[in-house]
Amino acid sequence: MNAVSVVTHLRDLASDPLNRTSIVRDKSCLAGLILFLSHQDEYVVESALKALIYLCEDPAHCGIIRNELGMMESLENLKNRYDIDDEVKQLGRRIQILLNPPAHMHTPETNGKKNKPCFFATSCNKRAKTVTLYIHGLCDAEKKHLCEEALLKVKGVISFTFQIAMQRCTVRVKPDLETECLASAIAETRVLRAQQVIRSESGNEIYVPLHEMNVTVEKNLCLPDYLPEEVSPQKDLDKAVIPTGSKNDCQGSWINAATNFLSKTFFW
Repeated sequence: MNAVSVVTHLRDLASDPLNRTSIVRDKSCLAGLILFLSHQDEYVVESALKALIYLCEDPAHCGIIRNELGMMESLENLKNRYDIDDEVKQLGRRIQILLNPPAHMHTPETNGKKNKPCFFATSCNKRAKTVTLYIHGLCDAEKKHLCEEALLKVKGVISFTFQIAMQRCTVRVKPDLETECLASAIAETRVLRAQQVIRSESGNEIYVPLHEMNVTVEKNLCLPDYLPEEVSPQKDLDKAVIPTGSKNDCQGSWINAATNFLSKTFFW
């Protein structure tokens, strides 16, 4: 399973109104769709946008989607990409219209939610920024693991995903986190070095050197213990088994499979 297959199945599942509530309530699926908006493959971006349009057809879902961390900024960043066709960008603008309620729509329920405490980072109405890094030395699973360990310790990192074949890592971070902090953390591995990938006005990619910071990078000191892969209860879920149950069971299994892939690929 890869990004293309996951986003394709999510788009197809979202086309059925019966599946939309389950997808919206699944934090991994929703956050994964947001991350797909910054993917290098235009097909992945377009499929993610179409899935979000399906989900936004129910007004009850719009508030949840709008408040998902990084959603509105990812849609805004899409406007400035030179490698995406205007037709695809139009899908993003359509979602922005669906997610932005009219100014007169201020109900007591909406106002009451403003003071509601937020216990999960992905539920807060905050902005996130996406950084694409070219990592020198990222050539195998061992180096990927070193990079993962380094990024996990950086306070302010929300999620990340790798493209080892291209030696790239796409990282979503809090807006106040300096990109140089990521470079410093990666440099601590002693075998990896990071450059930022940006696009010029002509659409060409540019590698920007990142100066490592002399100050100590703020780190997450308390990280959860994870089960090793060989004893993980999720391991058997990688096997593609066609269920014999009803159509809803089959569709639910695809959502579970997508969630499993996103949970293993991204760090939330």
